[in-house]
Amino acid sequence: MYLPQEIIRKKRDNIELTADEINFFIQGIAKDTVSEGQIAAFAMAIYFNDMTMDERVALTCAMRDSGMVIDWSHMNFDGPIVDKHSTGGVGDVTSLMLGPMVAACGGYVPMISGRGLGHTGGTLDKLESIPGYNITPSNDVFGQVTKDAGVAIIGQTGDLAPADKRVYATRDVTATVDNISLITASILSKKLAAGLGSLVMDVKVGSGAFMPTYEASEELAKSIVAVANGAGTKTTALLTDMNQVLASTAGNALEVREAVQFLTGEYRNPRLFEVTMALCAEMLVNSGLATDIEQARDKLQAALDNGKAAECFGKMVAGLGGPADFMTNYDNYLEKAELVKPVYAEATGYASAMDTRALGMAVVGMGGGRRVASDTIDYAVGLSDMIRLGEEANADKPLAVIHARNEAQWEEAAKAVRAAITVSNEKPEPTPEVYRRVRPEDV
Repeated sequence: MYLPQEIIRKKRDNIELTADEINFFIQGIAKDTVSEGQIAAFAMAIYFNDMTMDERVALTCAMRDSGMVIDWSHMNFDGPIVDKHSTGGVGDVTSLMLGPMVAACGGYVPMISGRGLGHTGGTLDKLESIPGYNITPSNDVFGQVTKDAGVAIIGQTGDLAPADKRVYATRDVTATVDNISLITASILSKKLAAGLGSLVMDVKVGSGAFMPTYEASEELAKSIVAVANGAGTKTTALLTDMNQVLASTAGNALEVREAVQFLTGEYRNPRLFEVTMALCAEMLVNSGLATDIEQARDKLQAALDNGKAAECFGKMVAGLGGPADFMTNYDNYLEKAELVKPVYAEATGYASAMDTRALGMAVVGMGGGRRVASDTIDYAVGLSDMIRLGEEANADKPLAVIHARNEAQWEEAAKAVRAAITVSNEKPEPTPEVYRRVRPEDV
C-alpha cells in the first residue's frame, strides 16, 4: 500500500519511482482517490526533475490501462492494425488521406483523433463539417466501419485513458504542459489504448509546430519512439516541416474539400503529397505490408490511381452517418463562405518566410477554431490557394484566398495574412518536407 504524498515527495526529491508506485498513483487519479492538488504537485515534480525512460514507459502504460484498452481480436481483421499521430499543424489534413490510402493497401486504421488545439486544426472538427458524420459512434459501429472501410476516424471516448483527461486538465491550469515526459505519456496513452499493432508519429518542426525548436521536436520524437516500443507497440517517427501551411488550405470544410480532391486525383499539393506518402510508406513498412519504402510508395500510388483509396474514404463517411454520395457530390454538402476574395502582398517579391502559427490563429479569429473549449466552429471560413515559400507574390499570384462571412472579417484576416508572410527580393533556400526518420535503434 502506497501513499500519494509519499510518491510525490519521492519525485520531488528526484528519486526514481517504481512502476508499481506510478501505477498506484495513476489508478488513484482514475478512481478519484488522488486529489487535483496531488496531481498538480506530481506534475510539477516531474516538470522540474523529469523522468527516466523506464518511468515514462510505466507512466504511459498506467495511463493507457486506466480505462478500456480495445481488443480487436474478435473482429478477425485479415491485416495489421496501424495508426499515425501528428503533433498538429496548420493545413495538416494528412489523416484524411492517409487512413484510406493505408486501408486500400490492406491495413486497418481505427484512428482516434482530437479537436483543434490553439492554432492547430483538429481532425474531428474537419470531419464534422461533413453533414451527418458521427464522431462518437458505439464501439460496435466503430469496429464494423473499420472492418468494412478499412478506416474509421472518431473522437476519444470517455473510457479510453480517463486518467489522462484529469492529468491534462490539471497540467493546463498549472503551467506543466510543456514537459516531454508528460507530453509523451499523454499522447501515447490514448493511442496505445486503441489496440494498435504499430504506430507512426509525425512530429512537426518549424514556425507552426507545437514544439518551439528543431531540437525539442527531435527530443519528443525520440521519447515517443523509445516509450511506445518500451510499451510493446512498434513505433517510428518522422520529423516533418511546418514552416509553412502544409496543404493549400487552412479551415475545416476547405481542408475536407482538398482531401477529397487529393484522393480522387483532382488536385494534389506537392508538399502535402510528399508528407502523406512518407507517413503512409512508413506505416506499410512498419506493419509488414511492404518490404521497403520503394515498394510501399508503389502500392500507395496504385491505391490512389485505381480509386481504391477514395472508395475507402467514401465508405467510412457513409458508415459513420455521412452522405452516401459524398465523394461525387462533396461540393453540395460542404458549407461555403459568402465572401471569397484574394489578398495580395503590398509589394512584389518572393514569399521567404511564414509565421504559420499566426496564419492558424487568423483562421481561429474568423471562427474556424476555438479560443475556449465551448466555442462553436464555423466550418466554412478559412484560407485557400496558399502561396508556398519560394513562390513569387505578384498581381497574378495572391498570398491566399480568404473565405469570410463579411467584409469586416475579410479585412481582419487580410491584415493577419499580410503580417504573417514575409515577402522579399531574395528567393529562400528550400526546406525538406521530411527532415529525418527516428527508429528504435536511433534512441
